[in-house]
Amino acid sequence: METLQNKIDFALVIAVRHANPNGDPLNGNRPRETYEGYGEISDVCLKRKIRNRMMDLGAKVFVQSDDRCNDGYKSLKDRVDGCRELKAASKDREKFAQIACEEWLDVRSFGQVFAFSGKDEGVSVSVRGPVSIHPAFSVDPITIESLQITKSVNSVTKDKKSSDTMGTKHRVDFALYTTFGSINCQLAEKTGFTDADAGIVREALRTLFENDTSSARPDGSMEVLRLYWWKHNCKSGQYSSAKVHRLLKVEKKVENPQTIDGYSITCGELPGLSVEVYDES
Repeated sequence: METLQNKIDFALVIAVRHANPNGDPLNGNRPRETYEGYGEISDVCLKRKIRNRMMDLGAKVFVQSDDRCNDGYKSLKDRVDGCRELKAASKDREKFAQIACEEWLDVRSFGQVFAFSGKDEGVSVSVRGPVSIHPAFSVDPITIESLQITKSVNSVTKDKKSSDTMGTKHRVDFALYTTFGSINCQLAEKTGFTDADAGIVREALRTLFENDTSSARPDGSMEVLRLYWWKHNCKSGQYSSAKVHRLLKVEKKVENPQTIDGYSITCGELPGLSVEVYDES
């Protein structure tokens, strides 16, 4: 199967309603925000969700979370050891990288560093992937609500009821976030990333929050409003990714928007650049 033929850029507009899109463990799990007060969803968080959707769509994924593991392996090392071809190529960097890319979609998409402790583990291998994605930032500074919660049940059997335990939950009231990314043809040729793989990534982005329900993100509280998928007419792209990404404009229509209707979402055009728009709003 042929690798990706032309460069691709993409953009997402994400709506958050009464949810914690990405908690900061070093700040009491409050929603991440910049020093200027803008909300942030890390690129690592976004790629975790993309990997989960890849798995839902039937693709093989190397970096699996414990709660979504579908192959029984308890670590990345076990997953590598479970592939006989990789075991046999452990001393050959180029062959190892080739097999890993053929085996797992997330490796040939995002790249991966294979480095495990132990003197007999072979050489470390680094794969650069063609798919890059930015952190998502809110269009405006966010308002964070904090709620006190109480646990009033016994965790273990005791003669009498334990004292209530207090806790705190945090959520973003309402905000729109944007994130951008691109797919590089030169790196796609090295990893074997194909147009079919790009189609899976596109579908993963369009349905990013399916099967992502949690107490912090109830169903419907996180939504992909728009996905813009730009296709260039050559491998290196006739425009820079920065110029393409600037085509997206998200602007306030009212002073303090509380719904998506309070924003105007528009996208400009560039000669010779085609775009597919997936509007879920």
